[in-house]
Amino acid sequence: MPAALPESYYAGLDLGTSGCRLIVIDGNQAVQAEARVIYPEEPSPPAPLPEVEGGKTDLWWAAVQQMLGELPAAIRSNLQGIAVDGTSGTILLTDAAGNPTTPALMYNDARALEQARRIAAIAPRESGAHGASSSLAKLLWLLEHYPDQPHAHALHQADWIAGKLAGQFGFSDENNCLKLGYDPVRREWPEWVKGLVPERLLPKVYVPGEKIGAGICRAGTTDSIAAFIATGASALGDAVTSLGSTIALKIISNQPIFAPEFGIYSHRLGDKWLAGGASNSGGAVLLQHFSRAALERLTPLLTPEIPTGLDYYPLVKPGERFPHADPQLQPRLTPRPADDVPFLQAMLEGMSRIEREGWQRLHELGAPYPQTLRTVGGGSRNPAWMQMRAKLIGAPLLASRHDEAAFGAALLALEEGVCNTPLLV
Repeated sequence: MPAALPESYYAGLDLGTSGCRLIVIDGNQAVQAEARVIYPEEPSPPAPLPEVEGGKTDLWWAAVQQMLGELPAAIRSNLQGIAVDGTSGTILLTDAAGNPTTPALMYNDARALEQARRIAAIAPRESGAHGASSSLAKLLWLLEHYPDQPHAHALHQADWIAGKLAGQFGFSDENNCLKLGYDPVRREWPEWVKGLVPERLLPKVYVPGEKIGAGICRAGTTDSIAAFIATGASALGDAVTSLGSTIALKIISNQPIFAPEFGIYSHRLGDKWLAGGASNSGGAVLLQHFSRAALERLTPLLTPEIPTGLDYYPLVKPGERFPHADPQLQPRLTPRPADDVPFLQAMLEGMSRIEREGWQRLHELGAPYPQTLRTVGGGSRNPAWMQMRAKLIGAPLLASRHDEAAFGAALLALEEGVCNTPLLV
């Protein structure tokens, strides 16, 4: 690929759960423009009933148009590439012109229980389409509840926005399609998927960053993978931990790791793989016991160099998926010190041990042990937690290059196909 000119611009769009983010970079990967739109708040959470609509496609598109319209004219007229990332598993059906023929069922919608059972009976163990929140289960639900519509395309959130930008529909990317049943090893739609879904609905699958048609649109990815790319992790053994409401681990591996009993699956990323899993422990447990203000007040008082000696396994409720597969695992948060400081520290120590066990589990299954470790999410701002993790895991903790998924999407727009770029060497 020829070197990009600094006066050329490349945009990344991140479609989040509460709003959208746009970042534009130049040919030297320097950020030149940013924009954000927050969706209007719903009056109340939607009830999980069949007749209730899911994602608001009109809000997504209006937000994207607003952000692009806010760009300076010099940037807008010199955009050479644009890539979109979206929430994994969010899906809808459209007609041939891209007009929605169903609501969009969001990434965390779990209504498709019966459809998930049908998938489980025939899908290979390693498929990413297992579970009621998979896009394949939700697609089957939509087809059964909207049987008389002129369906032409099954599209993920990122696919639909990219199609609106490209002026054509019916394409997706290897990362979004994992939960739709796409086989990333063989790079094809398996016959068992075609037996469940009319093949004409399945999108043409591109490599993330690959050019779509003759325009500037590039194939996108999921929000979590765009966030991984944004950190600067790029080599075998580079790992990223997301310390949010849960603890999610991802590492670059030279082979795919599939262990659904531990919630582990792998995305193809260039000529390598991104393997990972997520624990149910994390920030949600902290907020169950402390307010955000209390966490800010207590954190400077922690003494990570002096362990509490308490053996906690912090969970919001019983059940763990990774690194232990135990739906009955009980939270372990006793004995409870009278002082809040050691109580908080013991929880963070427990979470650090969970993370270390997660990396060990991935390594046992064939992934490399972390050679470098970057951190994203709210927990990355807790220096005491960082110190505990560094000591336990034993990998150099590096600063993330950027903490916004939109930046990772912009890199895809610049590189035109992550499989042939220096992003992953």
